Amino acid sequence: MQIIDKVAWLHLHQGLVLSTRSRGKDRYYFPGGKREAGETDAQTLIREIREELTVTLTPESLRYLGTFEAQAHGHAEGVLVRMLCYAADYSGTLQPAAEIAELAWLTYQDRPRVSAVDQLIFDWLREQGQLAD
Repeated sequence: MQIIDKVAWLHLHQGLVLSTRSRGKDRYYFPGGKREAGETDAQTLIREIREELTVTLTPESLRYLGTFEAQAHGHAEGVLVRMLCYAADYSGTLQPAAEIAELAWLTYQDRPRVSAVDQLIFDWLREQGQLAD
């Protein structure tokens, strides 16, 4: 079994959660990405969010929210993605960069438009009363 190790930023505002769609992709994903050799969760997340969304996460505000695991979208059966999720404050203006084609603020109704692991997170956020229907 193969596991893809990813770190994600869960950013909510008034019951909506920030999501991104990469160029050429048909699903939305939480912003973040894969760890580079030797990186901590915080280093990975800060680097990825700066690259993808042009904002700077505030390191001391990082809060671990949970780890979620599911079949990786677009990969062979048995390839899983393990997503370590964090909340954090940021500075700057959110805008798509690098491979990101679009930013979107999603509700629970958008659940079918996201990857399998993100669907688990959508369920969890709804159970926590943080994600609007």
